[in-house]
Amino acid sequence: QVQLVESGGGLVQAGGSLRLSCAASGRTFSMYTMGWFRQAPGKVREVVAAIRASGGNPYYAASVKGRFTISRDNAKNTVYLQMNSMKPEDTAVYYCAADIFSDYNDAHYWGKGTLVTVSS
Repeated sequence: QVQLVESGGGLVQAGGSLRLSCAASGRTFSMYTMGWFRQAPGKVREVVAAIRASGGNPYYAASVKGRFTISRDNAKNTVYLQMNSMKPEDTAVYYCAADIFSDYNDAHYWGKGTLVTVSS
């Protein structure tokens, strides 16, 4: 069992930056593909970024590529999402996920989410 706790959400102006953190419990953290999903009001959940256990070759949604960076620290059981050049359309609840499926559509473990609001 893995428990995930997100932090770092909040209100930011367009063009600004935020850094999300996700602290994971459990000794198997380093084995999992970790990542972030988001769900905006009235929209379906979508993957934002994912990073494999090794940390190499991260995956990014086209809408965030070049603006967001995912990273992980296996020693701290933590995954991060650095969000730069933020846009109002980035407004959503962001969820940390562990043991993400290979198609990036779902995951076995989920955090409760953190709200990110980008004002124009």
